[in-house]
Amino acid sequence: MRAKTDRAIRLMLVDDHPVMRAGLANLLSGEPGFSVVAQASDARSALAGWREHRPDVLLLDISLPGLDGIEVLRQIKAEAPQAHVLMLTSSEAKEDVRQSMAAGAAGYVTKSVDPDVLFAAIRGVFERQGVVAQGESRTERDDVGETLSQREQEVLNLVRQGFSNGEIGRLLGISRRTARAHVSAILRKLGASARTEAVTRGFERGILKI
Repeated sequence: MRAKTDRAIRLMLVDDHPVMRAGLANLLSGEPGFSVVAQASDARSALAGWREHRPDVLLLDISLPGLDGIEVLRQIKAEAPQAHVLMLTSSEAKEDVRQSMAAGAAGYVTKSVDPDVLFAAIRGVFERQGVVAQGESRTERDDVGETLSQREQEVLNLVRQGFSNGEIGRLLGISRRTARAHVSAILRKLGASARTEAVTRGFERGILKI
């Protein structure tokens, strides 16, 4: 897990609306602990800017000229599987959420969220605490995931963040073999043939939250 740091979290913003992007940059620059190091308005400049600056967290819109944000995300994750990408978009479509999470996004929030929620989302993604939940209540959390044990839900939460079996074992204080056994059980219970498919089904069944 990435260690916490006292330095500012370096951010890159990708949004094709200049006014939205400028407002977001101003908002984030005014929050202690954040530093906006790059901005982009389309897929090509997003990929070039990310490669040049390697920000701690990339805030990525889905709607972009040319390639959409989900395809940009796929390309970035193919180059750097541990890249921290937070989808920040107007879309509330479940399919966009599903595709984003399957492509490796660490979080998904809409542009309608309060600033404090966005700030918390960025910090959570940076600290690899998992996908940000919007409007998730304690009751909802307790009611989901009946098909998986509490430990298996914890493992699935780490799987969606891209951790290997060895890393999951270290984070949970269990052996790599035990972590692998949990992953195998998750795949079996969710009827998934791969880790990515298990994450997708976790969202579809409500085990994982947006």
